[in-house]
Amino acid sequence: MTDPTPGRGPGPDPAAGLLAQEHRTESGIEKLDRNWLELLQELRVLQTGVQILAGFLLTLPFQSRFETLDQFQRTLYLANVSLAALTTALILLPVSVHRRLFRQHLRSALVANADRIAKVALSGIGLLSVGTSALIFDVTAGRAAGLTAGLVLLTVLFVLLVLVPSRLRRHAAPAKRP
Repeated sequence: MTDPTPGRGPGPDPAAGLLAQEHRTESGIEKLDRNWLELLQELRVLQTGVQILAGFLLTLPFQSRFETLDQFQRTLYLANVSLAALTTALILLPVSVHRRLFRQHLRSALVANADRIAKVALSGIGLLSVGTSALIFDVTAGRAAGLTAGLVLLTVLFVLLVLVPSRLRRHAAPAKRP
């Protein structure tokens, strides 16, 4: 542990923070409230990313060079716009459901379903990033570069969003066992 006196010592020990979280004393409803607030914060981060990509995509048809896109590029563009709209709807869904179910004591179902929805929305923004990058590379550097960029980013996102969390969960599981 570190010295808790302000201005002294290297700062809080991250491992101590993790241990404190594992031994948290909170009621079931407090845990649901905390999980809901954490989920809302994650949705805010996702929403910002989708808004930036969607805003970029929505400006493209008003550019003079947009007329030179071939059929593949137009299809990829429209797929990206559709994915941006769908992902935005998914991010808004938990908030909308919360508003409709407010004070009906359904927090547990709301948190569980919102968690699933957030995972799908995360996949959506990942695919939107891949599609947008592929489109930009395709238009600026050619079809092979576009397909390569899309495939490379898809692979990187799969590693970061799927494999890394799975690995962390596997390595953390033995530490929890008595």
